[in-house]
Amino acid sequence: MVSPRIGVLRGGPSGEYDVSLQTGAAILKNMPEPYRPVDILISKDGIWHMEGYPTEPARILPHLDAVWNALHGAYGEDGTVQRILDCFGMPYTGSGALASAIGMNKWAAKRRFADTGLRTPYAELISKDEYSDSREMSMRIFKKFPFPFVVKPYNGGSSLGVIIVRKFDGIAPALREVFLESNAALIEAYAHGKEATCGVVDNFRGEDAHALMPIEIIAPENVQFFDYGAKYSGETIELCPSPNFTQEEKKEIERMAVLAHKAIGARHYSRSDFIVSPRGIHILEINTLPGMTEASLLPKSLAAGGTLFPEFLEHILSLTLQK
Repeated sequence: MVSPRIGVLRGGPSGEYDVSLQTGAAILKNMPEPYRPVDILISKDGIWHMEGYPTEPARILPHLDAVWNALHGAYGEDGTVQRILDCFGMPYTGSGALASAIGMNKWAAKRRFADTGLRTPYAELISKDEYSDSREMSMRIFKKFPFPFVVKPYNGGSSLGVIIVRKFDGIAPALREVFLESNAALIEAYAHGKEATCGVVDNFRGEDAHALMPIEIIAPENVQFFDYGAKYSGETIELCPSPNFTQEEKKEIERMAVLAHKAIGARHYSRSDFIVSPRGIHILEINTLPGMTEASLLPKSLAAGGTLFPEFLEHILSLTLQK
């Protein structure tokens, strides 16, 4: 029997290029037998490379049995590369094009969460086209959102571009900064509490969607929240299991993570972020392609539950090739 050739897509034209390289490297390093990994780099300008040479997807994909999508952010996580792979009938890991697009669009995902009955912070979407009079817009937001509140791109990941606004004069600069990178800004009520994240894996441990052990995230004292720098600084405390969650809170986080996974139609695996507050547990967003680096959260949760990383890769590839 010929060993399946698995293309590992990494890099890509997004702000998460470096993290994607690390995710891809971890997957290439831990790919179990009998699978044969093939390193496929997508440059920052969107050019596909195999064995160091630039080429087209049409010249790469016919030689593969499946693709492990190790991309993050725009292009790789928003449905774009999924549509390319679908055109070639290529099996790939992670969510399909529609679920990926919904997961990357924080506004669309929040609406799905709300429709499912999940508690999520109140938010409004403001398009770049609406932004003409900065003071008028600032006043409109000021009347609806108590300080502090969050301004962030409606799409993207790794907390890139997230700004916490604490005073009136900070509203317009926050919007301008977000509009440099995105066509719409999500204004969201700030949820106070403990930060948590919880992964979900399909067809795992006897469940169609199995919630992994929740992780509590304690950011360094010198940062406002678990932002991009805190994620990869090595200074953040990540507790799995956490002694600070009650058994009821743990079960509710797991329940909500599974509901969020199903609400957007995610496939294979996902990871959702939460705030555990005295007023209840709020879901913030879902990640359809969470990081797989050595510092990433989903592999840590897998390990805490007794699953080795190569075992997880083998499980996801078996699901992918069953398609």
